[in-house]
Amino acid sequence: MSKPSSRSALYRLIEAGQLAHKALLVPLIEKGLEPGDDAVLFVLGRSGTTETALADELGLPIDMLTARLERLADRDLITRQAVGPELEPGIALTERGLRIRNSLADHWAMLEEALMGELKPKHRKRLAGALGRFVELLRL
Repeated sequence: MSKPSSRSALYRLIEAGQLAHKALLVPLIEKGLEPGDDAVLFVLGRSGTTETALADELGLPIDMLTARLERLADRDLITRQAVGPELEPGIALTERGLRIRNSLADHWAMLEEALMGELKPKHRKRLAGALGRFVELLRL
């Protein structure tokens, strides 16, 4: 068996993943946020929701989410308000939270474009599919 080469596709994929992860953390840290806060802001950017529904979507126990939500509320990124057709008690982004969420999404889109920009739409779809299959294979 040959030893892994720094020219192999897997090596490059690992390196790119690590660097992309670091690049995605930069705007979070600059805004005084913690890793994982972006996931909350992205979910709430679609619409307000209840804490239980948010915890379910993020795959977190409610007690782990509560402290994060308190911190985000203290920073005026989220607010408590009635949500949905039943007007249940819930949470939503404030204007400041929406601006920060949009800024993070723009940064994400810039990195996505750096990865896929040179590819034609058909090749983008193929690459995304291949990466998805690889992730599923590794999860087994």
